[in-house]
Amino acid sequence: MKSKLFLFFVLLIIIGSPTEILRAQDTVWRVFDTGKLDSLNSTVLKEKRLIQVFIPPAYKPGSADKYDVLYVLDGGNWNTGLILKIRRFLEDEHYMPPTIIVSILGIDRNKDLTPTRIDNWKTSGGATNFLHFIKDELVPYVNKTYPSNGDNTLWGHSLGGMFVINALLNAPQAFKSYIAVDPSLWWDNCLVPKMARDRLPALAGTNTTLFISSREGKEGEGMKVDSMNKVLTEAAPPGLLWKSTAYPDETHSSVRLKSIYDGLKFSYGWHNGQIEFHPMNGIIRKNDTVKIWYFGDTTKAYYTRNGSEPTTSSEKVQPETAITDATVFTVKQFTNRARYDKIKSGSFVAGKTLQPLSRPSGMQPGGFHYAYYEVDWDKFQGLKGLKPQLTGIADSTFNPQKLPRKNNYALLLDGMLETKEEGYYIFLLDADTDSRLYLNDQLLIRWQGSYSDRTSSYMIPLKKGFYQFRLEYLHKKEDFTLELGYVTPGGISTKKAGPLPPHLQYSRR
Repeated sequence: MKSKLFLFFVLLIIIGSPTEILRAQDTVWRVFDTGKLDSLNSTVLKEKRLIQVFIPPAYKPGSADKYDVLYVLDGGNWNTGLILKIRRFLEDEHYMPPTIIVSILGIDRNKDLTPTRIDNWKTSGGATNFLHFIKDELVPYVNKTYPSNGDNTLWGHSLGGMFVINALLNAPQAFKSYIAVDPSLWWDNCLVPKMARDRLPALAGTNTTLFISSREGKEGEGMKVDSMNKVLTEAAPPGLLWKSTAYPDETHSSVRLKSIYDGLKFSYGWHNGQIEFHPMNGIIRKNDTVKIWYFGDTTKAYYTRNGSEPTTSSEKVQPETAITDATVFTVKQFTNRARYDKIKSGSFVAGKTLQPLSRPSGMQPGGFHYAYYEVDWDKFQGLKGLKPQLTGIADSTFNPQKLPRKNNYALLLDGMLETKEEGYYIFLLDADTDSRLYLNDQLLIRWQGSYSDRTSSYMIPLKKGFYQFRLEYLHKKEDFTLELGYVTPGGISTKKAGPLPPHLQYSRR
């Protein structure tokens, strides 16, 4: 099914006139993020260790905001600089949340990252102490000093990648996700893969993720990643979600770029966009069957129809779900980190067809009546009793974006809506907080959306005739817009939405 349903690429402004939606895109982007250079004296390592910490730009000191933390081995611009750029892209695409980056600056990587001593590698074999330093000194320090939520990822490349897998096997509770980029698993006759078979059972039920990248070809084979893949295939316990990817035509260095993107994306298991289904709420007549349409990625999305919270044993979401009775339809989208699981519910109640009203005399087609109010939201108690600054007819030339104010105003649209068919209608509304849509004084939609969850919808059975229409639009945020559309009974089968035609909108002149 094409993206985001009819309503999200068909929705027009209430009167059906074209509107321009401008989405800003950077043409010049300069970022100078040097982070904060910090240090701590390690009792374990008996030396001072430097770190560089990058806090999400949106963080305001003193706020209650907390963030995941990504710890980068072999820190410095070589790895961390690349990660910062890719992290920004992933955050902008909603594949991961804003995250603190802790760049662990090295002193002697041959010592810190290797688990055993090899004769021709002077100083090697210090990984046990280095891991002890990270999990028992560095992580607690970061949790105390920076706005960390304690949900951590460990990233490493080459010897650092081997260290990551070694850390998973020896400290499985220290991190939520482990990303090993082209790891040097050849070390000491494949020591780490050999120990893995005995250590993996301890990971059962931990809900940990492991991403391993490698390269195709002879040089890639020399890293011995296949030996680890074999053990994982045979012995990975439930609760360890792992993935191993071999990239063609990459070098030991260039493989980092794709690995950062894929590894971070996998570690979260997010699916772009919000849970989105329509209609979101509504009325169902006795013995009728209606369909709920689901938009977006159905991967790891499950639903229930009794109001209970879905589990991975619940029914899997499909593009269409039929309901035949009063239902609380709940969807939960599972990720690789439970704190980011998403859930949304819609309520469908049993009811009857809303009855039309007599057309009042003096009503003429061509647009609803509008009243424009300039509002101080701190003192706002409702539109009743307020005197509008402007009034008129919302005909085909009316555009709310051309009203005197860009924000801090209210707009009342009222009149009679004529329906030409009998059956189920779905009303669709993009608005601003607490805006309300009524039909025959019955509240259909109270808008409580967000920047990422713009469209609310309501399904109701109607007859042919006239219905009292009222929309109270409260405009508080300049970058929110008013958009209203509907799906008529004839458009249900094709999922075709459109504006409310002006010739079906009646008001007094």
